[in-house]
Amino acid sequence: MPIITKISIQQKKTDRYNIFLDEKYAFSVDEDVLIKHQLKKGMELDEFQLSEIAYQDDIRKSYNLAIQYLSRRMRSEAEVRKHLKEKEVDEPIIQEVVHRLHQYRFLNDEEFAIAFVRTQMNTTDKGKELIHRELREKGILENTIDRALQEYPYEKELETAIALSEKFVQKNSCDSSKIMKQKLEMMLTRKGYSFEMIQAAIAEANMEKAEDEEMMALRTQTEKAHRKYANLPEFEYKQKMKQTLYRKGFTLEQIELVLEELAEK
Repeated sequence: MPIITKISIQQKKTDRYNIFLDEKYAFSVDEDVLIKHQLKKGMELDEFQLSEIAYQDDIRKSYNLAIQYLSRRMRSEAEVRKHLKEKEVDEPIIQEVVHRLHQYRFLNDEEFAIAFVRTQMNTTDKGKELIHRELREKGILENTIDRALQEYPYEKELETAIALSEKFVQKNSCDSSKIMKQKLEMMLTRKGYSFEMIQAAIAEANMEKAEDEEMMALRTQTEKAHRKYANLPEFEYKQKMKQTLYRKGFTLEQIELVLEELAEK
């Protein structure tokens, strides 16, 4: 059986040791593995011991990889598994590493989900449905997601949706009320708000324009369309103008009125 003839500390990684068997470098091990197997000069190692040492050292190296990954921010179990798999760690070792991480409370999907919901609630303008999808993508179980989302109160989500709506209305004042509402509904849907939440937010945001504001928006859109179609023959010009403005959500009565104003200029 080979005999350990020398043990030396690595220069760049002081928690790892080089093991020499029969005067030749054989392998390196983590300090914890060295202590666990009581490796020392003059010790004989059989094939089983060498295999077990290699296995335990692979676990330790992979565990350290996981700890480094977790040191940047909290992660779900699925994220850690994916990270180790990308590092070409074998499944049995991943399983052992995940077990240890749970044992030392470095991994806890319920705590992760709650922290994720609170962070998204306080630092973003996302609705519950988008947060739900993101947690599901991170491998969190449905019942865990449901419990975590209880941290996001209805009133807080509605407040965020209303603020988003009001900001959107200010930025899109040149649109008709009809088109503005359609665009707002699509934006809030992308942000992860439910249909019921969107309708409640729109109702609270007071989206209805006064008649003069609606006509001002129509005149702005009319000027844009006029610049585009001004060189067309009269019949085609009128048809294009009406089609364009109608698609933008204005009524035919409003359009006729503004086109008459334009013709008189």
